[in-house]
Amino acid sequence: MTGLRLTWVQPEDLLGHELRQAEEDGRDARDIRSRWLRAGGPLAPPRAGASPTPAPPHLRALAHELLDELALLPSPLTEYEPTPLTLITAACPAWPAPPSTRPTPGADALHAAWLGRAVGCLLGKPVEKLPLDGIRALARATGNWPLTTWFTAKGLPPELAAAHPWNRRSAATSLAENIDGMPEDDDLNYPLLNLLLLQRHGKAFTTAELAQLWLDELPAGRTFTAERIAYRNLLSGVEPPLTAARRNPFREWIGAAIRADIHGWTHPGDPAAAAAQAHRDACLTHTANGVYSAMFIAAALATAAGGTAGVHDALAAGLTVVPPRSRLSRAVRFGIDTARAEPDFDTVMDHLHAALGHYHWVHAVPNTALLAAALTHADGDFSGSICRAVSGGWDTDSNGATAGSLAGLLAGRPDAIPGRWTAPLKNRLATSVAGFDGIGFDTLAHLTHQEVLRP
Repeated sequence: MTGLRLTWVQPEDLLGHELRQAEEDGRDARDIRSRWLRAGGPLAPPRAGASPTPAPPHLRALAHELLDELALLPSPLTEYEPTPLTLITAACPAWPAPPSTRPTPGADALHAAWLGRAVGCLLGKPVEKLPLDGIRALARATGNWPLTTWFTAKGLPPELAAAHPWNRRSAATSLAENIDGMPEDDDLNYPLLNLLLLQRHGKAFTTAELAQLWLDELPAGRTFTAERIAYRNLLSGVEPPLTAARRNPFREWIGAAIRADIHGWTHPGDPAAAAAQAHRDACLTHTANGVYSAMFIAAALATAAGGTAGVHDALAAGLTVVPPRSRLSRAVRFGIDTARAEPDFDTVMDHLHAALGHYHWVHAVPNTALLAAALTHADGDFSGSICRAVSGGWDTDSNGATAGSLAGLLAGRPDAIPGRWTAPLKNRLATSVAGFDGIGFDTLAHLTHQEVLRP
């Protein structure tokens, strides 16, 4: 009888990821690592959510013990990478002031932002989890490199398809030959949930209200990594913000960042308020750099939503809400500087992968650096933004989605986005979020605009 393998929650898998997290945040876990390896424990699965086979009972018991010991190890980076908002603002010397006047973007800009998020996500879906060389090989083989349009399996040599298989969950709905509306994806589900959150509780929502909304509206099976751990913690009686920290080695991954768009869209011209709202969301599931990535994106989108800033101003505003001595701030600045210095984006990506490739492919630090580099290099162009974000690898659908959101917002209206991107969506979004399945992006823009106008 085959044992049930639940992804992202098995103790023996969490232990391997927590050892990796300890190495990244400077905790000395050498003794714990040695004990685990001597007992026959596996390291973290490199790309999947669970190791191939269940651990024997003695290893699972040891994993529980060692996870508790790891949680007690101090990190030397805590001073520079705080999680409470008061400490984050204190660490940011250029924290933005409230605007003297509050601009109100029209629904057209929000329509373009929703479309952009969907298009970028869909572009990245078939190559999610593939290594950078695999993405390049697949695109080159079909005459689509540098990337300019949807991926396709037509004309792809069989040996290359076998060497770099498409994402199995996405290939049937995200290649040029089979796109028929926007399929379900967590990169769209979370913005829908946050729209629902604002409709029910307004901009002053609490983290506890967000947690209750998840329990009411979000199926556990639709959560992954840090979100699944936080969900499990909620069901075990753990309350926020401890939900983000307890046995959660994914707490600095990208999950909070993919939930940040609504917070930015609904605070036009006010990056500080957008970042603070994103913080209340993010601290349900994430800490430190995982929180900063969400705040960075929300602040950048809020700045772009003000209607007067370009992409470079938006990215600069995003950096003002991130502690400057944090790993995420350094990585984003490295991404921006590299994109400015190198005319060829392949070279930019090679530099980023060389410098940040030791992180997990879903970690917030390399992905936010890639996002910033792609947006900088494309200089506001919509197609260039999403294609660079996806062609850079790592979490391709999430980076494509956020790049498309910002670039769409800057485009200002739906017809400013090339029709080859928007036509296949057929103004239709599939989702398991109740009340939204089949909804049109124009309707979502209208509903979001209502939340912009609410005090």
